[in-house]
Formats: sequence, C-alpha cells, structure tokens
Amino acid sequence: MDMEFTAEDLAFRDEVRAFIAENYPQELRGKQDEGDELGKEDFLAWHRILHKKGWVAPAWPVEYGGTGWTPTQRYIWSEETARADCIRLMPFGLSMVGPVIYTFGTPEQKAKFLPRILSGEDWWCQGYSEPGSGSDLASLRTKAVRDGEHYVVNGQKTWTTMAQHADWGFFLVRTDSDAKQQEGISFLLVDMKTPGITVRPIITLGGEHEVNEVWLEDVRVPVENRVYEENKGWTCAKFLLAHERTGIAGVAASKRGIERIKDIARSEQDGDRPLLANPFFKRKVAELQTDLTALEFTELRSLAGEAAGRGPGPESSLLKIKGSEIQQRITELALEAVGHYGAPYFRGFGEGDNEHPIGPDYAHRTAPSYFNMRKTTIYGGSNEIQHNIIAKMVLGL
Repeated sequence: MDMEFTAEDLAFRDEVRAFIAENYPQELRGKQDEGDELGKEDFLAWHRILHKKGWVAPAWPVEYGGTGWTPTQRYIWSEETARADCIRLMPFGLSMVGPVIYTFGTPEQKAKFLPRILSGEDWWCQGYSEPGSGSDLASLRTKAVRDGEHYVVNGQKTWTTMAQHADWGFFLVRTDSDAKQQEGISFLLVDMKTPGITVRPIITLGGEHEVNEVWLEDVRVPVENRVYEENKGWTCAKFLLAHERTGIAGVAASKRGIERIKDIARSEQDGDRPLLANPFFKRKVAELQTDLTALEFTELRSLAGEAAGRGPGPESSLLKIKGSEIQQRITELALEAVGHYGAPYFRGFGEGDNEHPIGPDYAHRTAPSYFNMRKTTIYGGSNEIQHNIIAKMVLGL
C-alpha cells in the first residue's frame, strides 16, 4: 500500500486547508474542542457553507450531489477537518439515510429527499433501537399495519439521537409478524410532525439532552414513503449499518483527542515535572497512538477496497470495535490527566446552573465526555455483536 500522497493530493490538501481557514465560522472555532454544548444551528452553519461550496457529501455519487473525490481525497478531507476542529456534520441524513435512498429509493423519493438532505433543510433522526431490541435489532416490535395507501404505525423507539430537532426520521417497522424476524421488516421515512409522534428527552450521565424516546401512536405514514419492498427493509438496514460502522471508527477525531491529552499532560504537574514525563502515563499515551495507527492502516485498506469498487463489508465491524474502544480510552485518559479537577463535573452542569468552573478550562468537559463516550461500544450494533459478525463473516467460524 503506497502511503505517499501524490502532488495532486498535496495540492488538494492545501486547497482544503485554505478553504477551512477562510470559511469556517469564527463563532464555532474552538467550541467543539472545548466541549461546549452544540445546538442545531451550530451544526447547520457549517453544513450550509459546505453545501454552497458543493463539499457537503464527499462520499455520494456525483449524479446525486457528491464531490467526485477519490477515497484518498476523502481521507485528506476527514484529516483536515479534524485537525481544524471543525464540527462534525450530523450523519443521519448525509451518511445514513441518504445513501439508502439513492441506492434503494424510487426516482420520486430521490427527487424529494436528496436535495433537502444536501441543503440541510431536513434534519433526520434514526428510529432503530427499541427497549429490548438494541443489539438484537431484528426482534423489534414497532408495528406498521397497511390501511389503504398508508401504514398505521404503533410502537416505541429509544436512544434516538437529536430527535428533538428532527424534521424526518427513518424507522424500521414490522410489517409481517408471521415471517422470520429479518424477513418481516420494512424501512419507512416518517415526517416527525405527523400526529401521534411524541419525543421525550433522555438526559445522559453527562447532563446532556442528546438522546430521546420516540413514541408512535396510530401514526399514518404514506406507503410512498416506504423505501424498497415491503418486508425487505432488513436489506436497507444492513446496508446502512455497514456505512455507519465505518464512520464510527473516527480515526481523525481520535488523533486530535490524543494531541489534546498531550497538551493537558504538558500543563498538569506530577510532582516537580509535567505529567507527560511520567513514564507510566507516557506509556498509556504511546499504546493509544500505536493502536490508533494500526486502526488507521485498517481504514486505509478499507478505502483502497472501496477505490477498487468494493463497498463496506463485514470488515467495517472491526473498524467499529477498535475505533469505539480507542475513543473510550481517550476520554478515560483525559479524565485521568486532569485528576481532581474533573471531579466537580461528574454530574454535569445543566442549563441554568450558576456554579463557576473550577480549575483549568480544559477540565470542565472531561468527566461529561468520559460518561458520554461509554455509549460508543453500544450504538451502531454493540461490540459483542460485531465480534460475532467477524467470527461468522470474516473468519468463517
């Protein structure tokens, strides 16, 4: 595998750096790195700039609004946006349902939904997990019954990220209770303003309102909003999850996370020396970097396969496992680095709190981030399930 960038790639990198320096909103600079809570408008501000430039969906085919970049250019893009601490665009429209629609959707669905995903006019959420149906997703019980030209949907979804802002959601529903689990599921696009939908907040350990419960009571969804065939939604679900798991690897963001730990450890003291000089702490940082480098090479091999015409396969489970574990270790090591300065924030500060920050500025988000990142080995299919997929699909066991 050739690891050297071509002259064209280096020129592209310079173009990306210049664009970010000139166009990334000043009010967002440092906001993500400092762990400030991000609102809908924060995400959309950068989204709209990239849409205007034509760079909002690098992985999409050109005919649907993609950039036509090579896998190497997309890799450079992810590296440079992470290096500049750019806010990560919400993946639910761009990286999840968008590819499902342009791969499996009707011409009418493509014309209706894809332009609004690209522009940011529609904010999407994902209705997969249910109480009792998370890792065993095919056991879901939310039911959709055909009534003329509509489905009537009843059920509950949980851990629905950013549903409080969503205009639309993509939901897995059971349309045939007598079929085998995977064969009785359909994939529906649901207008979140439809009567019968209730979104209830779940406040996380870090104090954030990021995830929600979504209740559906006699929600009428037009049949024309079903993607692909009735009872064949599991095909769409597997396709979407393969893309989601690849994105969860988060190599570029983890690189920045490790650099942040180094910065903290240079400031924090261990007796009469910087914490980074402590051999035990330094070893933990080195082990993290080594594992991240190995993950990066694995991701690059996946990109090389994509360049050869192969989409993400079961190896995306490996990227998900290692990427999520590394992200957890990064937040754990950051909390260890700030030591007692992280303690006041174990419960998180909510809206309206009048307590003043204690200790250095970099300390106040370490505990909430640590708690929040416990989720990474669960979402996108728990890591235990991913081990099973690798054993079956990769190792043939």
